[in-house]
Amino acid sequence: MNRGRHAREVAALVARSPVVALLGPRQSGKTTLALEIAKTFAKRRLPVARFDLEDPADLRRLEQPKLELEPLTGLVVIDEIQRAPDLFPLLRVLADRGPKSRRFLILGSASGDLLRQTSESLAGRIAFHELSPFAHFEVPDLARLWLRGGFPRAYLARSPKAAFGWLRDYVTTFLERDIPALGLRIPGAALRRFWIMLAHYHGQIMNFSELGRSLGVSDKAVRHYFDVLSQTFMVRQLQPWHENISKRQVKAPKVYFRDSGLMHALLEIDSKHALEHHPKVGASWEGFALECVIRELGVRSEQVFFWATHAGAELDLFTFLAGKRVGFEAKRADAPAVTKSMRVALDELGLDHLFVVYPGTAEIRLHERITTLGLPGLPRALQRLR
Repeated sequence: MNRGRHAREVAALVARSPVVALLGPRQSGKTTLALEIAKTFAKRRLPVARFDLEDPADLRRLEQPKLELEPLTGLVVIDEIQRAPDLFPLLRVLADRGPKSRRFLILGSASGDLLRQTSESLAGRIAFHELSPFAHFEVPDLARLWLRGGFPRAYLARSPKAAFGWLRDYVTTFLERDIPALGLRIPGAALRRFWIMLAHYHGQIMNFSELGRSLGVSDKAVRHYFDVLSQTFMVRQLQPWHENISKRQVKAPKVYFRDSGLMHALLEIDSKHALEHHPKVGASWEGFALECVIRELGVRSEQVFFWATHAGAELDLFTFLAGKRVGFEAKRADAPAVTKSMRVALDELGLDHLFVVYPGTAEIRLHERITTLGLPGLPRALQRLR
């Protein structure tokens, strides 16, 4: 699959920063993309060195990391960096004292918040790029992407059965290997139960007390589980936006699965028929559509919000684009109409425009500032606002 947009963005970061962190969930294609970047160095006849910290041989090579890394020039790729957090202070030293042509490309399966050493040790020396599984602009079949999700091995599998077999194995590996490898002491069975419960909560405002009672743990434990799944790119915490208005506004975050295939696997949805007849089909499509919008916007997680009042008015997604206030609603309907909630959001938030994203393809102006469009029409519509 062509991941040209990511390749161009990472290449630009590598050109200007001594250390670039390529972060994303395991099996999202980080190593493949890093090898593409390495080819550009090789074409310029610059040396490339690669270390995979899941490989015992590479771990042995880095038992004396300064002796191994300091002489290197060109591109140095270090995969699964979260397994060796002690390397971060050394990378700071090497970034400051090494040749200007040397670049470190570090790959990790945890967010920058979880890898706190990056911000503490490499402040001002590191650039971040998040690589998610396949996005809508990278694949030809949106229906398959929604059902199977964007992990390459699931999306490209020969059959739905093979895809969902892989996704179930992914969940098990994540719980039994990846979480302990990050140094997180969370019982795998408890986190699995919580993850399945979140699949039923998908698209809803979090109620930590309710989840805690269901799991038999404290609110604090539930928040910790939620943070872990967020920081490992499994779920998205969509934070609420607050306006200075008289209405009481919701302050708890919403939860969305970042990959629809993982959500479907946890809910035992393994076919188009099962998805279309499942009670969570509407919420599933909403989360899928909003994730596509966020990817198309190219914004960071802290730059997108939802908005809701206790009186029932709500906006699925709110952000700023080129200085404009822009809102998005996701509706699984053949012909979405303007609702009272949309009008309230339009006025209370002072939106410059509100887009209603639906499964169709036609772009329809419903109001002076409200447009219905399908996912293929997102790039063109957003470009008009930029």
